[in-house]
Amino acid sequence: MSSISSAPTERFTSRAALYHRYRPSYPPAVLELLREECALEPDSVVADIGSGTGKLTELFLEFGSTVFSVEPNAAMREAAVSNYGGNPRFISVEGAAENTSLPSQSVDLAAVGHSFHWFDPIAARHEFGRILRPGCIAALTWNDRRDSSTPFLTDYEALLQKYGTDYGAVNPKKAATDTALIASFFGGEDFDTAVFFNYQDFDFEGLLGRVRSSSYTPAEGEEGWAAMTTELLAIFQKHESGGLARFEYDTRVYFGSLKP
Repeated sequence: MSSISSAPTERFTSRAALYHRYRPSYPPAVLELLREECALEPDSVVADIGSGTGKLTELFLEFGSTVFSVEPNAAMREAAVSNYGGNPRFISVEGAAENTSLPSQSVDLAAVGHSFHWFDPIAARHEFGRILRPGCIAALTWNDRRDSSTPFLTDYEALLQKYGTDYGAVNPKKAATDTALIASFFGGEDFDTAVFFNYQDFDFEGLLGRVRSSSYTPAEGEEGWAAMTTELLAIFQKHESGGLARFEYDTRVYFGSLKP
């Protein structure tokens, strides 16, 4: 029986370190897009909402921005503080998308990295609208793993379908490609989109870590764990090249102003 919590804010409590180590970063093209299209500047104040361990926060800190890293899960917040707490422009905030606790009209960009699928989109839209300064925008970003672009990824997807505890219910791809859901957040269809290629190369240890970082896979020792890892090794050995297997992603960005 899986011990995975059904509460979105608690699902990654035991996987925070794995998440930070094995999940992909965001390509620099995301930052360039926000600079060119959304007037993001090094002195901009950014709210990274549902920030997790800070994978997207890192991109904005490197740019020079001040970042409010808003996250409800204590283990994920602690991982972010461990990684970025030495930066004076990093501010860890206990809060959620629907109640960030940030002051009204306090940020120039409200950004989300691979967590919007856990939000209440309407409540989040109202909260984002409250904290954004007039004329500023929101940006929703996913690293959307391709599930059939290579034979390896096709077999990996089949593995998740077979062993995932609730993969069908929480697969982030549904939200990342659901334009009706995105429109409900922005308050209409007046938003822009961009897609960038991203990837990770893994040896088997890294691949196993990547699987373990997902909230919908059995944890070590749980039902399905042993069979899943045996099958994962067989998939890796079948498809590896030079001791590595590649994850391919479409990094999707939706950005625009929020309508009342």
